[in-house]
Amino acid sequence: MKYHKSKYTPKNKEKYRGDFNNIIARSSWERRFFIWCDSTSSVLSWSSEETVINYICPTDGKPHRYFVDAKVTIKQTDGSVKTFLVEIKPFAQTIPPKPRKNKKTTLMETATWMKNTAKWEYAKKYCDKYGYEFMIITEKELGLSK
Repeated sequence: MKYHKSKYTPKNKEKYRGDFNNIIARSSWERRFFIWCDSTSSVLSWSSEETVINYICPTDGKPHRYFVDAKVTIKQTDGSVKTFLVEIKPFAQTIPPKPRKNKKTTLMETATWMKNTAKWEYAKKYCDKYGYEFMIITEKELGLSK
């Protein structure tokens, strides 16, 4: 994932839920997703980092705040409306890390994996409570994989 942090200004400001003057795309992938949300007619509303979920991180046992990448409400093809909480991550970060020769790298990747999976479990519980669906979007869904 390329980390090109940039400000995003929506063309359809009425669809954005939050401060549309302060939308930060933390990667080119997030920017691509924001453009899709902004320009797709079935997207009724969307926001970025406006949904915050409290969680306990297993690596330190302390409470933290998870700022979900996006919240998107979409009119489905059957006419129903569904809301998704969306995390945008490289596919490699959505599967458990493999042991590496460099133990420090293995330890760091394992800690990141533990933190991410904790966030996602809390996000799924949050979604269950509010009738949303949690999804992780990777380079595959963004059409960037080979």
